[in-house]
Formats: sequence, structure tokens, C-alpha cells
Amino acid sequence: MPPYPTPNIARATARKPRSAWRHLLLVLPLLLPGLHGCNDLTRSSVDAMKLALHGKPTVRPSAAEVAAKPYYQLQATSPEGSAVLILGNLDGQRQAWYGAHGTVVFIEHGRVVQTAGLSQNLDGLQLPADDPFARGLQTLTAPVSYRLGKDWSPGYRYGVPVDATLTPVGHEQISILGTTHDVLRVDEQLSVPALHYRATNHYWVDPRDGFIWKSEQQVAPGLGLQLVQLRPYRERRP
Repeated sequence: MPPYPTPNIARATARKPRSAWRHLLLVLPLLLPGLHGCNDLTRSSVDAMKLALHGKPTVRPSAAEVAAKPYYQLQATSPEGSAVLILGNLDGQRQAWYGAHGTVVFIEHGRVVQTAGLSQNLDGLQLPADDPFARGLQTLTAPVSYRLGKDWSPGYRYGVPVDATLTPVGHEQISILGTTHDVLRVDEQLSVPALHYRATNHYWVDPRDGFIWKSEQQVAPGLGLQLVQLRPYRERRP
């Protein structure tokens, strides 16, 4: 496997929303500060990053295009368009994936835990001590219910209680860039009584280690994101 630039081991700072999702692009100037101190391969890839797909609401990268760019890539899609995000920072299990104009999607254990730069944003989560995502969704053998809190903006909706139930649905196959993956699909039913709101998230999980290859997640009421790992960052298994 060719070497890829190592993201900064530091938490990315969420910036104020400055654009709608349709302005997300393949590559971004915002990534440049996050690459400070990286190796020559990373710095040389910055030049390639400047070849952005400006102004296009939908990005459909090919396997060859993804392979030609030496950095980790995640495709994000919403009803307003799609883009390929770049992994810029790591802080433990927390990954910061950058788009243009201050857009950032933060992920832990495959779950979106914070966003910035969208029309609505997930500002944070309050998770239970025994978080099913930390254990690994591949370990589920029956439905598991838990409660978490979510912070959304605008509107100062903080600490909103959310009831969630994770249900293993069964084994499926998905194709990403022409490669077939055998996965376990897990559905997550969400209920927000205070807002009279319900939604369902979907996760396509590697049954070997719980890595989430693809997901469809409601990051805020009425705002869903589909995330697909094009060139994933995966920690080495012991």
C-alpha cells in the first residue's frame, strides 16, 4: 500500500458556519493550516488539492481519481449536493474531515459527533458511558436501546434528549468504487419527544472489526448526510 500523508494528531477547531452544503468542494484552503509540519508528500499533495472541482454541486469520483490523490477521502452527500472531504486531523478516535469554507465533519467510531459550516449543525453529543459505537456495532446480536443528548444550532437547542435503538438487520453487499464489501447493516431508530421528531440512521459495518464503510445519518432534524469511505483511514489491527 502506498504511503499516505499522516493527518495532524490534534483536534480540529470547528469554525462558524459560512456556507451551505452545496459549497463543499473536493479540496479546500482550510486544510492548509492543519497540514503544518507534515512531510514533503503531504505538502506536495496540497498542490494537487488546489485542483478543486469548484462550483459543482455533485461529485462522482472514479476509483482512478481517488487512487491518484495521496490522502484519505470520504464522500459526503446531502440533498443539496455532494463532495469529497479530506481527513485533516486526528484526536484519539475523533477524525476531522474538511470541506471548503469552514465546513468540517467530525466522526468517532463511524458516527458523526459534530459538524461546522452546514445550514444546520450538530454542535455536540452527550453519550452514555457504555456507548454501543465504542464497543463496535459488529458485536450486536439483538436490538440495543440507549439515550444520548444532542446539541444543535441555530436555535440554541442544547442537551436535547434522544432515544435510540440499534438493530442488526442482516448481512448485505455494497459496492464502493467497483469493489464489493460484505457488510452487516445496522439500523438506528431515533426519537426526539421534545421535538416530536423521528428518524432512522443506517450503517453498513465490516463484520470483522466494526469499521463503518457507509452510513446515512441525520445530523440535525431534517438534515441527513450519506457518508461513504473512498480511501479510509483505518488503524492497524493488533
